[in-house]
Amino acid sequence: MTDVKRAPERPGEQLPLVFDHGSATGRDDLLVSERLAAAVSLVDAWPAWPSPVVILQGPEGSGKSHLAQIFRDVSGAADIQAKAGQGASSLAAAGPVVLEDADRNGFDEVELFHVINAVRQHGTSLLITSRSFPPSWNVALPDLASRLKAATVVEIGAPDEELLGQLIMKLFADRQLYIDDKIVGYIVKRMERSFTAAQQVVDRLDKVALSRRTRISRSLAAEVLETLEQPVGGD
Repeated sequence: MTDVKRAPERPGEQLPLVFDHGSATGRDDLLVSERLAAAVSLVDAWPAWPSPVVILQGPEGSGKSHLAQIFRDVSGAADIQAKAGQGASSLAAAGPVVLEDADRNGFDEVELFHVINAVRQHGTSLLITSRSFPPSWNVALPDLASRLKAATVVEIGAPDEELLGQLIMKLFADRQLYIDDKIVGYIVKRMERSFTAAQQVVDRLDKVALSRRTRISRSLAAEVLETLEQPVGGD
């Protein structure tokens, strides 16, 4: 990942301590846009799913983990790691389970095959989240590949400007901060259109504003956006 410059610190400026600004993850806190609607509808429809295995695919920060938490809340699902010796198939036989970041955390193909079989045999449910689609997982076990093809895959697309604006407002609200919607519009039109970029902009704006003991303004937003666009050591 490309390094980015930090906003320049003024004489006497001290960056604040980093606090854990936990995002609200309840159903009412979810920002539902057209790109997220299908995934939300499917989670809301549980246990009346079209198949016992559902895979939510989308980029980083797209809402997959939020939806997984909502699924846990309504179903009592347990988290699993589909790796040998973790008891994943036993948990899957006993009730709904969640496997997050399957493509990043990795999994044992035989174990995941057993997990899916346990879900199918015992009438439970498996929710998988991933940044990539199952065909790119390079599964070598034919039986597992067949099971994954039978799963319901829902894509969560990249955000549009409206959703990014809502997300930025929510991220600031999670920090108990208010920001003028005109500044939000200014940021959205000039930032990279991704959930990760929104999180980076909000985090940096919050830290710089707090360190300078100033309000978040259009000029401060412009400064932070400019520094985030410039790689360290770049031309």
